[in-house]
Amino acid sequence: MKYNIFITIVASLFISCGGSRKLTSNPSPGPISISRLQFLDEYVIPYNFKYDSTIIGGLSGIDYDVAKNRYFIISDERSFTSPARFYTATIQISNNKIDTLLFTSVNTLKQPDGSVFPSFVQNAQRTPDPESIRYYPQKDHLVWTSEGDREVRRGQMIYQNPYVYEMDLQGNFKDSFVTPLNLHMQGEEKGPRENGVFEGSAFSKDYRFLYVSMESPIYEDGPTAAVNYPGAPIRITKFDTKTYKPVAQYAYPLDALAYAPKPSAGFYINGVDEILSIGKDKFLVMERSYSTGVLKNTIKIFMADLAGASDVSKIGGLHLNKNYKPAAKTLLLNLDDLDRYIDNVEGMTLGPVLANGHQSLILIADNNFNAFEKSQVFLFEIIP
Repeated sequence: MKYNIFITIVASLFISCGGSRKLTSNPSPGPISISRLQFLDEYVIPYNFKYDSTIIGGLSGIDYDVAKNRYFIISDERSFTSPARFYTATIQISNNKIDTLLFTSVNTLKQPDGSVFPSFVQNAQRTPDPESIRYYPQKDHLVWTSEGDREVRRGQMIYQNPYVYEMDLQGNFKDSFVTPLNLHMQGEEKGPRENGVFEGSAFSKDYRFLYVSMESPIYEDGPTAAVNYPGAPIRITKFDTKTYKPVAQYAYPLDALAYAPKPSAGFYINGVDEILSIGKDKFLVMERSYSTGVLKNTIKIFMADLAGASDVSKIGGLHLNKNYKPAAKTLLLNLDDLDRYIDNVEGMTLGPVLANGHQSLILIADNNFNAFEKSQVFLFEIIP
C-alpha cells in the first residue's frame, strides 16, 4: 500500500518521456486467455488529494490508451465541488509494482450545446452521473456513460434517462448513442431503478460494437439480488458504433448478495460495476456486493460469454420467462480471498504487458469522497 504521489508538470514530462519501466506497452491484440488472476500490488490515492483545483475522488471508470501509455479516469462527482470531469494519468509500473501514479490533466464534461454540465443547485434535471469511460482509438475520442436520475432533487422529482455520449479528449460533445426505450426512466415502477443503470461499458476488440451494462435489473425483470436470491438478471446492451443504435440485449445473471445487511432493513446492493472485452463475445464482468454494517465490499470478477446468449431486447419479465438463454459466467476471482481491505471498486481496464509477457489488469475504487473510504488502485497479472 503506497501513498506517494508526485504531481508536477516537471514530473509529468519526465515520466512521459521515458524512464526504465520493466514492461512493454503493447497489450495482446487478440483474444486473451485467462486461467486466473494474480494480485501484484495496491496503491492508495490520499483522501481529498487535489489536482488543478479539483478534488480527486469518486473515481468510477478507467481505461488505458496503449499507444500513448496513458489512462483516462472519470469521476462520478455530480458537480458538487467542481464540474463533472475526467482525468488523464500515467501509472508507472516497475518490478510488478505500482511505482507512481501521476495525474497529468483534467477536463470538464460538456453538454451537447457546448456548455459545462450544471450542478444540482443550478439545474438538477441536467446534472450527470458519470460512471464508465472508454477510449476510442479509431477516432481519438472517448465514450462515457451516465446513469441518469430517478430521485427527488431539491424538492423536485427528476426523471433523467441514462445515456452514452461520445466526446473528444477535451470533453467536447461529439455524438450520442440511442438509449433503448425499455431503459428510459419512468414515473411508475417500470424501466431502470435509481442508481442501477449504465454502470459499465466495453468496446468489442474490433471496436465495431459498444456494450453497456446495467448495474441492477429493470423493474420488469424482477427484484434486485439478495442473500437468498441469486440469478437476478441485468441487461447488457449491444450498440452498433456506426449507427449508434442498439442492436441487441443480453441477460447476465447476478450472484446473490454476499452478506446480509445489519440491521436487516439496511441498504444493500449487488450489481455489475464494469465490463471489459477480452475477445469475441467474451468479457470480464465485475460484480460488487455491499451491505450496511459490513465494512468491506465483496468484489468478484467473472469470465462471461455472450456467444450462446439470447437477444432479450423484446422479452420482458426475465425473472419469470425461461424461454431465453442468459450469458454463461465463470468465477475467476473473489477479492475477499486476498485477505485485505477492499473498498468500492468500480473501474477496470487492461494495462500494459508485463516483463514476463503476461497481460496486466488494473482496478480502481471510488471513495465516494468519504474520509473513511479509499481511492485504491489494484494491479493484477493475468495468468493464461
